[in-house]
Amino acid sequence: MTALVTGSSTGIGKAIALELADAGADVLIHFRNSKDAAQEVVEQIQQRGRKSAALSADLAHRENYSAFIDQAFGEWGALDLWINNAGVDLLTGAEAKLDYDHKLEKLFEVDVRGTVLLSREVGLRMQQQGTGCILNIGWDQSDRGMEGDSGELFAASKNAIMGFSRSLAVSLAPDVRVNCIAPGWIQTAWGETASEVWQERVKQETPMKCWGKPEDIAKMARFLCSREAAYITGQVINVNGGAVR
Repeated sequence: MTALVTGSSTGIGKAIALELADAGADVLIHFRNSKDAAQEVVEQIQQRGRKSAALSADLAHRENYSAFIDQAFGEWGALDLWINNAGVDLLTGAEAKLDYDHKLEKLFEVDVRGTVLLSREVGLRMQQQGTGCILNIGWDQSDRGMEGDSGELFAASKNAIMGFSRSLAVSLAPDVRVNCIAPGWIQTAWGETASEVWQERVKQETPMKCWGKPEDIAKMARFLCSREAAYITGQVINVNGGAVR
């Protein structure tokens, strides 16, 4: 089995890539700027006895998409799994300093347009293969709302991805499955340094009373990409410790 995970040099993407390797997949790592971190993930996958390589592409520019897909499919001749995890970091990245309008623009360039156009082209190639699985990343609070600029912005972009994933699944069935994971409070870079107010909020809003880990998302990704999930498509699945508000 062969896979590509976008935005997989760190965080949730890295966890998914390693989990798929543990399941026996050869995994391509995608990065934009973090070449050294991406190479570290490649080495960790190779230490597991699987093949890996790191591919660079700036997904903010649509003219890069087709060449990136060509490179990915050409690496080993075919791809069974494609996970769209790459997204703009509005909390800890350089984009955190942008104003509201420019944050929205960035989210729609990378998260929405990237997921939509990459998924469509990859899906058509997988249809030609006769099989394949695409997995996208949403957000569990998108469809119930969260206050503030970040809540509004992420809801706009992630709702788009979640709705698109449901429709693409219908378009590509029965040959290609498409699903979406909607993470809740997952302790990535921002969560590790969040204030005590946010630490307490996570406990109050999550019945499990703790942050989720990137590995929790990775385990769901592994299942949805597996043969055991062969009859699951068009679904948005929350991984959020039971949070409902």
